Amino acid sequence: MKRRSLPVAAALAATATLLLTACGGGDDKSSDGDKIAGAQQGSEKPKASSESPAAPAEDKPDGVDVSLPKDMNLVFDWDKPESENEAAAMADAANFFRAIYRGVDKRTTKDAAVAAYATGEGLNYAKTQIDAWIDGGWTATGTLRHYQATTRSTTNGNAVEVAFCADSGKFYGKEIKTAKVLKTEPSIEDFDYYKIIMVKFPTGTDLWQASQVFVETKAAKCQ
Repeated sequence: MKRRSLPVAAALAATATLLLTACGGGDDKSSDGDKIAGAQQGSEKPKASSESPAAPAEDKPDGVDVSLPKDMNLVFDWDKPESENEAAAMADAANFFRAIYRGVDKRTTKDAAVAAYATGEGLNYAKTQIDAWIDGGWTATGTLRHYQATTRSTTNGNAVEVAFCADSGKFYGKEIKTAKVLKTEPSIEDFDYYKIIMVKFPTGTDLWQASQVFVETKAAKCQ
């Protein structure tokens, strides 16, 4: 069978991440008075990278290596927000996903990128995802596309919700021992809708960390 891009069921069981109810085709924006769930989550200090400095500069945002193998392609097909904070939070939401798959590739939850771009429940989520791939004996290959992104900020600007669709229709698990790629026919199960709560690391830098992960699986609105 094909390995899903992020094994959501395992994450929900292990980290109590909330599963979003499908919203249909309606407007998903909240009123100005609404609070972003999880926005009060604190940040943990990221650890310095212990990886080799040989990675190209574009693969080391914030000085942390998030490079991936050539056959593991994460595409972020979205427009940069006008807000400087929201643009930085969106960029680091992408780095959060790169960090997860870097952990999958390196077979560890202790890669510096995971510590840099995740905190609190976001860190638990990332570790659960990586462990599920490791325990299954899989790595990943193919293209995972992220698109239709939106952002909204808390009043104080210290937290940003980054929401987007993900299409894993061309992204597969690959058995470590045999190198066999696990494929299935395209289906609604290829589409997920994420809301990532990004919190600003309190150092005056542009680093943002994923503190909460909300997932709607089989998301028809992403087709």
